[in-house]
Amino acid sequence: MTRRELAHWARQPVQVLVGLVFPVMLLLMFAYLIGGGKGIAGEYAGFLVPGMFALTMVFGLDATMVAVTQDLNKGVIDRFRSMPMANGAVLVGRSVADMLQSFVSLLVMMGVGLAIGWRWHGSFGAVVGAVGLLLMLRFAMLWLGIQLAMVAGRPELVATVQILVWPVGFLSNAFTVPENMPGWLGALVEWNPLSATATTVRDLFGNDPGVAGTSWAAEHAGLLAVLWPVVLVGVFLPLAVRRFTALSR
Repeated sequence: MTRRELAHWARQPVQVLVGLVFPVMLLLMFAYLIGGGKGIAGEYAGFLVPGMFALTMVFGLDATMVAVTQDLNKGVIDRFRSMPMANGAVLVGRSVADMLQSFVSLLVMMGVGLAIGWRWHGSFGAVVGAVGLLLMLRFAMLWLGIQLAMVAGRPELVATVQILVWPVGFLSNAFTVPENMPGWLGALVEWNPLSATATTVRDLFGNDPGVAGTSWAAEHAGLLAVLWPVVLVGVFLPLAVRRFTALSR
């Protein structure tokens, strides 16, 4: 199933390229066009770039969501059912392909970050840990997206349900610190899974965290950066596999 998804890359290279370029455009836009850094001590690039890494792990789920709904609606699942295949193998294959593309996208983003002046100051082990946490977040959001796709049921409705993922990306500390927000909104942002991951990878990369929060969520961001993906995968992976099995019968 993973090989099948990778073969689609060769036939649809533009889609893969767009997936790599879009987060780069966002990074450059916030770094040079929109500006930012209000209330952030130190170099804004050291704050922004790790946040954009985390944001990249949340966005770009639409390709996987559309692919899952297309499989359900084109009848290809009927052929798969005649093969000795585990329930959910199609979803797992798709998720592995998505993770490979996400890893490549993360490497591209790190290269662009270095080009605009971002640097990491942590050890090699810390950098590997940061990349691991980012991919954990992607894996968790991926299964959330797959579940939403099957709730939508059809490719044309994917864009509608994908909007539900946007608040996770924008209501976060990817661009600015929660201290710049109203109190209730800042508290909500600090509990966002993306914020926990962004805060933790900034620390692992040795970058400026901006302004350190004093809430429990801010002080235990590293713990939440691990717990949130584990909880999300534990909830949405079995739900997605169960729903896919039911819809493909």
